[in-house]
Amino acid sequence: MLTPEDHRRDSAGRQYVYPVVSRRAGGVSIGINLNVNNACNWACLYCQVENLQRGGPPPVDLGRLRDELTGFVDEVLRGDFMVRQVAPEARRLVDVAFSGNGEPTSSAQFADAVNTVGEVLGHFGLLLELKIRLITNGSLIHRQTVRDGLKRLGELGGEIWFKIDRVGEAASMIVNGVPQHPERLARRLEIALATAPTWLQTCWFALDNEPPDAVVRAAYCDFVRPFAERLAGIHLYGLARPSMQPQASRLGRLPVEELERFAAEIEKKTGARVVINP
Repeated sequence: MLTPEDHRRDSAGRQYVYPVVSRRAGGVSIGINLNVNNACNWACLYCQVENLQRGGPPPVDLGRLRDELTGFVDEVLRGDFMVRQVAPEARRLVDVAFSGNGEPTSSAQFADAVNTVGEVLGHFGLLLELKIRLITNGSLIHRQTVRDGLKRLGELGGEIWFKIDRVGEAASMIVNGVPQHPERLARRLEIALATAPTWLQTCWFALDNEPPDAVVRAAYCDFVRPFAERLAGIHLYGLARPSMQPQASRLGRLPVEELERFAAEIEKKTGARVVINP
């Protein structure tokens, strides 16, 4: 049975398509993995991808992606997939999510892949029922090819889940393996907000037995404040699955009370809506 702790990309025996029970989406999510070579332009401390490498994905076989998604959606709608592999409380199909084993927008065919997903969902009459979500670190969102894909995502009623774990070059270098300058980050978030409903996704955890301190929390809130009214919300979530990175032993799961305190701080200082997934 699928659980929120099991996000194996090969669980359905397909190359690009895999099902997960998503804590944040609240049911069964059909994942789209464009980074089948485990390559990403970031290297987050908490990443669950084994043998993660820096780089981009190989070319996507769009015909295979279409066939895999069509076959899997048919299995969910007309077969016994939900009964065989999903607990009763999670037996609802909630979205198709570009996520996978690396940054999905690093694929040169990202826009084509969005079109393909839209066509398959249209074939089944699901475009008004299922969200198409992009789970992204936002680092490539300024590229025209990516913006073309985001435009189509918005036209299909989709959402962007934009990762911001820490704010500031030093803090993001430690957590994400890249030194994100706040001004560049703000410009990229502006692009997302102008294109489709956008959530922030923030992973909150202890590092070397210490939770994020007041300086880290203040930098996050200061950054979020100007965008708060335009955000769909913030997903504040903890560690659910073990990291497969060399620094895994440095990470620790925070008690739910710690996430609740930070959520209350965000809401008080920024006015943004926060949803907690411990």
